[in-house]
Amino acid sequence: MTHLTEGEKAPDFTTKDQNGNTVSLKDFRGKKVVLYFYPEDDTPTCTIEACNLRDNYDELKKAGFVILGISPDDKMKHKKFEEKYDLPFTLLEDPQKKIIDKYGVWGEKNLYGRKYMGLHRTTFLIDENGIIFKIFKKPKSKIHSEEILKAAS
Repeated sequence: MTHLTEGEKAPDFTTKDQNGNTVSLKDFRGKKVVLYFYPEDDTPTCTIEACNLRDNYDELKKAGFVILGISPDDKMKHKKFEEKYDLPFTLLEDPQKKIIDKYGVWGEKNLYGRKYMGLHRTTFLIDENGIIFKIFKKPKSKIHSEEILKAAS
C-alpha cells in the first residue's frame, strides 16, 4: 500500500484528462483536492464510487474541493465513462502507472484466494498548499463523499 503519510507534500504529476488536456497537480495550488485512485472505468465498484462523488459534487464543491480521478485507463476510456455516467469532474489517465507508483497504490491484491497485482482503491485529500491531510486506504464507495466531507470539517 501507499508509502505516503498525512502531513507530507503530495507528489506532483502531469498527465492528460479525458478531453486530452494536460493537467498537473500544481495547477490546483490554492484549492483543496480530492485525488482518488480507482482500478478501472465502468466496473461495478468504481462506478458506485464515481456516481457517489457525482451525486454529491455540489456539496464537495461548496466545501472547496476539486475532484480528480486517476486510473490506469486511457483518456478515451475515461471519456466514455464520463459521458455514460454524466461525471462532472476530471478523470486522469495513467496507463504507464507513473502517478500510481508515485503514490504507492499499486501492489498485491487477493481475490477469492487468488493473488495478483493491481491498484488499491485509495483517496488522498490535499490541502491548498499541496500537503496531504487525509488518506483513505479503503474508501467506502457508496458513502465516499460523506467520508470526505466529514474529514474536511
